[in-house]
Amino acid sequence: MKKLVFCLTLAAAMPPAVAHAQVSIDMSRVTCAQYLAMSPAQSADFSAWMSGWFNQKNGYVFVDLNAYARNVANVKSWCASNPAQTVMAGLQRSTAQ
Repeated sequence: MKKLVFCLTLAAAMPPAVAHAQVSIDMSRVTCAQYLAMSPAQSADFSAWMSGWFNQKNGYVFVDLNAYARNVANVKSWCASNPAQTVMAGLQRSTAQ
């Protein structure tokens, strides 16, 4: 009887753990309007992820917090005047010199 109660308890506890879905986002398709509409916490996470990915792609292996803050401000400023463009387009444009 104790085994049955334990098994039922275990079975009842599993569905909530399994119910958490993963969300997949194509970061290259995020528009500036979507980026600017994010909450401050989401914007900070997105900015950090994009900065890390973009810097790694371009071979930068150092951390400069002042440059990071300046880059985030520049991207947000560019996005404010180009809301229909993707954030990735802004990043690529900023390095295509």
